[in-house]
Amino acid sequence: MSSPTTTPDLTSGIWTIDPVHSEVGFTIRHLMSKVRGNFREFEGALEVPGDPAKSTVTVNVSLASLDTGNQQRDDHVRSGDFLEIEKFPTMTFVSTGVRGEGEEFTLLGDLTVKGVTNPVELAAEFLGVAEDAYGNTRAGFEASTTINRKDFGVDANVPLGGEKFLIGDTVTVQISIEAVLQK
Repeated sequence: MSSPTTTPDLTSGIWTIDPVHSEVGFTIRHLMSKVRGNFREFEGALEVPGDPAKSTVTVNVSLASLDTGNQQRDDHVRSGDFLEIEKFPTMTFVSTGVRGEGEEFTLLGDLTVKGVTNPVELAAEFLGVAEDAYGNTRAGFEASTTINRKDFGVDANVPLGGEKFLIGDTVTVQISIEAVLQK
């Protein structure tokens, strides 16, 4: 087993996301606290040409797999009040570019939720490349962004008086990816 590389030298090819060793999570304000959740089902790939700066990323997330640890809340968020998963079962990210060099960079792309597509920027970090115990080459990445849920048509809320609401508008998305180079 080799040590992780500290430079963003990714081998050209297709890298598929390993969902067992990856996570797509989110945080949103509820009153004075925050609710954290994950999406348990997702797939995606990173295509790396000769120049890693020209790489492309595509990720599809099953919105039915949303898990905040509370079934009643999860069912409500999946409903027509919020994500409308019967009509819009998938959230999709497709990259449009990479800005910056080295281990920390910005991944530009289009995020589609509820049929609404908006540009987003993810602050990303390349964590290295290593060979696993089975001879597979793996690369690690972390990324995060903050979006306004109302920009994607997710605008249900409960007013609490004045200018206060039950649920915050901003959602922080955190992603931790381990991708496997396809042979």
